[in-house]
Order: sequence, then C-alpha cells, then structure tokens
Amino acid sequence: MAHYKVILAYDGTEFLGFQRQSEARTVQATVESALKKIGWSGVSITGAGRTDTGVHASGQVVGFDFDWSHSSDDLRDALNANLPQDVAVRSVEQADNHFHARFSATARCYQYQLFFGRVRNPLKERYAWRVWPPFAMDLVDKAAANLIGKHDFSAFGTPPQPGGSTVREILNASWMNDEENVTFEILGNSFLYHMVRRLVSFQVEIGLERRTPDEVEILLNGDQETMMQGLAPAKGLVLKEVRYPI
Repeated sequence: MAHYKVILAYDGTEFLGFQRQSEARTVQATVESALKKIGWSGVSITGAGRTDTGVHASGQVVGFDFDWSHSSDDLRDALNANLPQDVAVRSVEQADNHFHARFSATARCYQYQLFFGRVRNPLKERYAWRVWPPFAMDLVDKAAANLIGKHDFSAFGTPPQPGGSTVREILNASWMNDEENVTFEILGNSFLYHMVRRLVSFQVEIGLERRTPDEVEILLNGDQETMMQGLAPAKGLVLKEVRYPI
C-alpha cells in the first residue's frame, strides 16, 4: 500500500467547496468518486485546504493510500479520465507514509484576481472581481506591507475550530497590476476562515480612499473587537500553492 501526494486544479464555480457534504457537489467527494472507479477502497482523502464555495485552486494538495500497481503517471491519467471537466489532477507522486496534506504543510499561497471595469466583461467575471473606479495601487501596496509578520487577524476571520488561535504569520503579501488585471498574492503559514477575502475587501476600500493604510496596523494590534464585514466575492480567489518541508 503506497501513500500518494496529488496536486489538483479545479474551477470552484459549481462546487459547494472542497470538503465533503451530504447531498452536495464538492471537490473531495468528486475526487473520491473517481478513485473508487479505479479500484480505491479507502474511506476519505485528506486535503491541504478546505476551500469555500466558489473558490478555485491551481495547487490544491490531497493525500491518500492506494494499492496501485502501475506508475504515478498512470494513476494521474486514470483519475483524469474519470474526473469531470472542472477538476484535473496536475501531478501524482508517492510520498512518505508520514506525509499529511494538511498538517505537513508549512505555508499556503493564495491569489486574488480583480480587474477594473465600468461595465461587465463576461470573459473575465467568472474568475475575477470587477471593481470600479480603479483604486490607487500605492495605497494598497502600503496596506499589504503592513500585513507581513505575525499578527492577530481576529478582525478578518474565524479559526477552523471554535476557540482556536487567531494569530497567523504572513510571509509575503503584494499587489501586481499589468494594466488589464490586478492580482493580490499572499503567502502565510495558515489562514482563518474568510481571511483572504476580507483582507482583499478591506484593501480595496483603502485603495478607493475610504480607509487608510494605517488602519490595517491598528486592527492587527487587537484594537478592533468587531470583525470587518466586507467580503470579496469567492470567484476571484485561487489556492495557488501549498508548501512542504524539502
């Protein structure tokens, strides 16, 4: 019996998130169904992140045990042959038996896609948040710089388990603008529920000069007891990469 590490990509539009739920289409249940079609008899796969309804992934990681007698590439191809068009296995490799997709991870990288547009753009809006008017990039750059480090993010999200810590360490946070698309990228050891989407919404408010970059630092010092209510749409968020010890 071998233990496998699999990297998935999926369009989250038609999924009610990653985690299996009764009578709901989820990524986990879809992958498990494909595995069963090729002889897997396991109970559950493990995932690196429980992406929400409508959130996409290009680098989600799952792990499972499987008595597979062919190559890892054959397993990749067999799974892809049994998966729907909105999910794909990018790679398969055998992992150490101690590997755990979630608990072995050292960092996760998310990207959030936006674009500036006065009117709808049907070719972009499935995967990005349309914002108008354009916001000031220098202001969101300052806000993002204030996120780096270890902080209490309780104003921007809730922990996976009730009563859990809301302290997270952000290793990098930055904005990129190629004139047609705007991307926020954030790398951290882990994230609270809805944390990235609330941070994006808050920074857009800063870019539109409805708030100031200094407010980020105030909130991260625990001077705000109320959670920020702004929540960027799920469609712009992508789990880009999960990192593990080398």
